[in-house]
Amino acid sequence: MNYLNENIDSLNKKLQDGEITAEDLAKETVKNIKETDKKINAWITVDEEAKPAENLDFNKNKLAGIPIAIKDNIITNGMKTTAASHILYNYMPVYDATVISKLKKAQATFVGKTNMDEFAMGSSTEHSYYGETHNPWNLDKVPGGSSGGSAAAVASGEVVVALGSDTGGSIRQPAAFNGIFGIKPTYGRVSRWGLIAFGSSLDQIGVMSKRVKDSAEVLNVIAGPDEHDATVSEKEVPDYTSFLGQDVKGLRVAVPKEYMDAVDGEMREVIQKQIDVLKDAGAIINEVSLPHTKYVVPTYYIVASSEASSNLQRYDGIRYGYRAKDTKNLLDVYVKSRSEGFGDEVKRRIMLGSFALSAGAYDEFFKKAAQVRTLICRDFEKIFEENDVIVGPTTTEPAFGIGEEISDPIKMYNNDILTISANLAGIPAASVPAGLVDGMPAGLQIMAKRFDEGNVFKVADFIERNNKFYEKTPTGMED
Repeated sequence: MNYLNENIDSLNKKLQDGEITAEDLAKETVKNIKETDKKINAWITVDEEAKPAENLDFNKNKLAGIPIAIKDNIITNGMKTTAASHILYNYMPVYDATVISKLKKAQATFVGKTNMDEFAMGSSTEHSYYGETHNPWNLDKVPGGSSGGSAAAVASGEVVVALGSDTGGSIRQPAAFNGIFGIKPTYGRVSRWGLIAFGSSLDQIGVMSKRVKDSAEVLNVIAGPDEHDATVSEKEVPDYTSFLGQDVKGLRVAVPKEYMDAVDGEMREVIQKQIDVLKDAGAIINEVSLPHTKYVVPTYYIVASSEASSNLQRYDGIRYGYRAKDTKNLLDVYVKSRSEGFGDEVKRRIMLGSFALSAGAYDEFFKKAAQVRTLICRDFEKIFEENDVIVGPTTTEPAFGIGEEISDPIKMYNNDILTISANLAGIPAASVPAGLVDGMPAGLQIMAKRFDEGNVFKVADFIERNNKFYEKTPTGMED
């Protein structure tokens, strides 16, 4: 079964009416993945024996029997989890991440793990031990990253919904590049227990889907408190679907000058058109400034790399994962296993982070970055005193060609300039399809104050109902 014209509601109705069984749905999904993914490479592991839960309750659980894709940095009991790295090529977890446990309780069906940039470090899904993923709209283009496999799996119709993770834009940027919806919730809204850590103060699990409502349905399930994660909020989780179908009259919408100045030509026209749609519907549009935007990239890469250098110390070739051969002593095991197990981009960030945390550089780099991060947070707090949401482009350009930027780390890092701030500030942010630029999708980014995912969904759903981008078929899948 191909999901290009399906959603959770349509599948749930077919299951309730007996048009298809959950067992057949799982089999058809795996069959379609094996056929479609030959040209996409969106998956690292496909469970060819995927089976739905027993005693499915389609009325109680909207996700019952619905096949879901999981990014390969989210721990799944008994299913290989590699983070797209050689160093974890054979890692078989013995427990489930909290989000997986919650989805199992909701009786979702797991069909496999999706490709990604190694340890979520990248913006193109080219930094994977298992090969690059291709964009369903143009197979010569990148799908974005690091959740490129999840985005491509949804956009190509292999699944209707997928989990991703977002440390600096890793859900929103690939969502924009693939013409789908993707949301990064507030930091602390969804448990990180079982998410392979990259930047612990930045990482957040989120959802990707063609339809806004599908992500709302899944976030309803995975959000909320968790005794395993002390950073998760105890705040009550609202029904995110209740924010759908509303108008935006009177909604105060901020448009950062710095974000609009970062795009021009057809990209600017596409984004401005969506802002005009909001204005015509009665939203109050205010031009604002995020003055510290020019500092977000260096701030992020110091903070994230420093946290990564600490988090990745655990991969040493001793307890699990890849261990180098022909070693002479314990130090040799450490050095060779990490040198051979990690890819170039991961090693680059470990070295950057280790330097930033070193005795001679800590005050000049990490401490300074933490101070600038505080200023960035204050920029957002000030805007949200008088505005409900912030909107603007998700990316500065549509998807670029495979191989075009991989040899230029600085250019690749700058691709995240419009998405990083939301992670530094810990606020919810999403990308919803805005239109096409040079035949490739472009996304409108929507941000709101902490724990106000409701307004993000409200605006995204309004945009979706107006442009119906979900009706478009990726051009790379048409043949």
